Order: sequence, then structure tokens, then C-alpha cells
Amino acid sequence: MNAVGMAMAEAHLAATFNTKDITLIDHHTYVFCSDGDFMEGASHEAASIAGHFGLGKLIVLYDDNHITIEGNTSLTYSDDVAKRFESYHWHVQNLGDKGNDLKAISESFTQAKMVKDQPSLIILRTHIGYGSPHKEDTSEAHGSPLGEEEIKLTKQFYGWPEEARFWIPDEVKYHMNKALEKGVELEDTWNKTLVAYESALPILAKQLGDCINQVPPQGWEKLIPAYLPTDGPKATREISSDVINSLAAHMPWLMGGSGDLEPSTKTLIKSSGYFGKDNYSNRNIDWGIREHLMCAASSGLSVHGGIRPYAATFFIFTDYARAAIRLACIMELPVIYVMTHDSIGLGEDGTTHQPIEHLASFRAMPNITLIRPSDANETSFAWRAAIEHTSGPTMLVLSRQKLPIFDRTLYASAEGLLKGAYILSREQASEPDIILIATGSEVYLVLEAQQALQEEKINARVVSFPSWELFRKQDQEYKETILPPVVKVRLAVEAAVSQGWEEWVGDQGKVIGLSSFGTSAPYKEVYQHEGITVQEIVKTAKAMLRK
Repeated sequence: MNAVGMAMAEAHLAATFNTKDITLIDHHTYVFCSDGDFMEGASHEAASIAGHFGLGKLIVLYDDNHITIEGNTSLTYSDDVAKRFESYHWHVQNLGDKGNDLKAISESFTQAKMVKDQPSLIILRTHIGYGSPHKEDTSEAHGSPLGEEEIKLTKQFYGWPEEARFWIPDEVKYHMNKALEKGVELEDTWNKTLVAYESALPILAKQLGDCINQVPPQGWEKLIPAYLPTDGPKATREISSDVINSLAAHMPWLMGGSGDLEPSTKTLIKSSGYFGKDNYSNRNIDWGIREHLMCAASSGLSVHGGIRPYAATFFIFTDYARAAIRLACIMELPVIYVMTHDSIGLGEDGTTHQPIEHLASFRAMPNITLIRPSDANETSFAWRAAIEHTSGPTMLVLSRQKLPIFDRTLYASAEGLLKGAYILSREQASEPDIILIATGSEVYLVLEAQQALQEEKINARVVSFPSWELFRKQDQEYKETILPPVVKVRLAVEAAVSQGWEEWVGDQGKVIGLSSFGTSAPYKEVYQHEGITVQEIVKTAKAMLRK
């Protein structure tokens, strides 16, 4: 699935930068996979979209050895793989039982490269543990050592010296050294082509360099839009759309799309069309209803280079993509995930679409930076943080419902988002009686609660806390400025499970959150039903202070 993204990246860059006279981007993506890979449902997503897009430079060698951990694949697997991939519009070659026929295998790759408008599948029947007299074609060869005696017998089969712990035949050394020589030659040829390209097409060459290096243009921060309260309430997903289009005009390497949800996620680059067979240069990708593939292929786009991908869907549908997101975290890839419909605030779609445990789940995942902005200007800065963060994925968690835009002449600058948490509204005393903490759509509720408490002579501080990960990176002095250790009375509010908030509210703090799935109703009624209201915040705060 990563390979699909790599092949898409090659196709996009080739269509964008190659000319009639100079071909600079021109390489294939190769995949080696097995029976188990093709059993996984994710392989269907990958094969389907690769065939639909006609990714002719994607070549897959299928090692059909009939063995998995439990035994022969006939226990559970009887697909006609050739027909399956032909139905996905792939070019298929079935070499049969030629697992050791190097000439036939080589010729199949030559044939595959000649097919320009279809990805290629080469089916090769092999024998796991080949040469082992007792373990060939057995599940024991899949994941267990052969054992000393079986190793000796296998070496006898190959005619290798038994005493050699590691043995590389001279023919293999010769062949691989030839490959090294060829690689040096090809690199030299490509570098000469690049020099010619830079001389003949300096503007395109600079744009290509920008894509490879992905350095934002000087002063790019000023490209990000700012908003006033008079602009009216706006959903943070709407603001994200504004920012994407503002940045895309100056960052040709920004490319992405959604899992068939663009009208809702609002992630379209309006100056471009959709990526496809006849227009690989376009920057919008409709991944279809394939969330796992979308996120895995986005990792491939990132690994290939030249593209900074973003992938969008409803936050709840990360359930389908979690494994791919986790691998992006392991690889520390700077993929940007745009996850909308972030809470019970999406309303009538109900429990199946309202993410409850998902914020806690991704906060528990190493190497991801999760940001849940509270208004339009925080959303702008959230995108800035995402662009600047290049050592791992960033997940922007955005609202479906409209949220008020805070008056930044009365409240702190949204630039505080870049530090993960900041004092949005200060207390009216030298020290707060209580600290109210919230993220996303719940921040305006704690602001209103602050005002209500002030009318009762209770001084509350409001902390907007869009990103735990960014806040953890700050020095201790800053952290204690925002959350003074002497102020033990802290109340966090978030429309999600409360797991993890104890890190910030401490032993004497409380959390107003959710302990059950949501419900189907207009979003204001859902918040009322779940007890996430200004009245409940005020009531809880007063009760905490009475103790």
C-alpha cells in the first residue's frame, strides 16, 4: 500500500516536470509480497485504486508459496489471484512453478515494463525452505530456525561448504558488483540530465528543487489567513479549507485529498483538478472509500519525496486507518491528517459517527502531534504548526459545527497554539482560584463559565490546550507559567473520554468528559444531554472550591 503512494508520486512528478525533450523523473516501484499480504483486506483497496489510476510503473512480484504460520494456505485461501487482479485492470503474468528460473523471471519484468497504462502482477510459485530436505514446503520453515542438522543438509543440497557460517557464492558477488557498477553509471547519466534540465528550464528546475526540499517560501507565515469576530462563527473545517488553498498556491509540493468526503472535510485545492490516468499532474486525490489505503499510500507519497501529503476523513474513520497511521509514526513521516467531525458536535449522525475514545487513543500513540483548535485563528496556527513539524505526522482534529471567533483584542493571541497550551483569558486577581482547561469546541464554553464565575467573585483562568504534544516540548518554566503548581484546583472540559487528563489536572483536579457513546440529536441537544454545558462547568467548579 505504501508502494501505491510511491508510484503515484513518481507519476505526479513526471507529469509535472518532464518535458517533450527531457525526461528527468522516470523510475519504477517494485513490490515483493506473499499469500498473507493478499489475504489482507487492505490489498484489495491498494490493487483497486492502482488499477483504476493505471499506475504502469508499479510492478508486484507475488511469491505464491502456499504456506502461512498455521499450515498450507488451502486451509483458508482459494482465490484465483490472476482473475482477481485482471478484474482490477492489472496486467498479469503467471509464471507457474518457476521460482528458480532467473531467465523467466527477468523476462517477466521486461514484459511488465513494456506495459505503460496498467500496474503489473507477476505470479511466481515458489517453495518455502527450498533445499531443506525435511522442511521445504512446511509451515515450520515460515518462522522457525531450520536447526543445525537441517542447515548442514541444506548446505549439502546447494553444494556449499558446511563449515562456512556465512557463504556468498562467487557468482552472486559478481552479479551484485555488476549491479553496483550499473547503479553508478545510471546515477552519472541522471546527474548529467539534471544539469541539462537546469540549464534549459531554470524555472521548472527551481520548482522541482522546492518540491524536493519542501522549504516554505520566505514570509510564508503571512499567507495564512486571520479572522475577526465580525466574520461570524465558522467551523474549523471551513477555516482549514481557506488555509489549504492559501498555502497550496505557494507550496507546489502540497498534495492530498479525502476518502470520498471532500464536500464535508473541505480539503479541495481549488486551483487544481483530480489526480487520475490522464491528469497525473493534478494535486487533488479522491481516495474513494478506502481509509486504510489513503493513509498508507500517503506514507508512500511522503517516503518517495517531492510531495508533502495530507489525508482527510471523519475522525471516527481513523478506526479503519489506524495501522497505517501507526506505521507513519514509527517511520516519523511528516504526513498531515485532516480529521473533521471531531466530536459529539457532529450531531444527528449519532453514536456510529461520534468519536469518543479517539482523542485519548491518538494521544497515547508515540510520535504523532495531535492538535484540536478552538476557533478560526487557532486553526490557522494549527496548519502552521503542521507545516513546520517535519519529524512525524500531525493530526488536525476539526469541528463540523460552527464555533465563535474569539476577539483577540480581549483574549490572548492564537499564536499561543504553537506552544500547545496558553492562557487564553486571565484571572482578575493575582492568583486564580481555579484553572479551567479545554480544547476545541469546548473552549468557548469555559470562557462563558469564567464570566459566570466572575459574577460570583470567583477568579478563574482559562487555558486553551489544543496540543498535549506541543506543550510537552516547552520548558518547565513556561509550563508552570500556564499551569502553576500552587493552583491545585483545575477543571478540564472535553467532549471525549477523560483518560489522560490527570497529567494536567493533577490529583485534585476533575474532568468533565464522556463515559459513554454519544447520541443522535442536533448537536446542542447532544451537549445538553451529555452534561457538557456552561451550567455544569460552573456547578462543578463551585463544588470543587467548596472542598
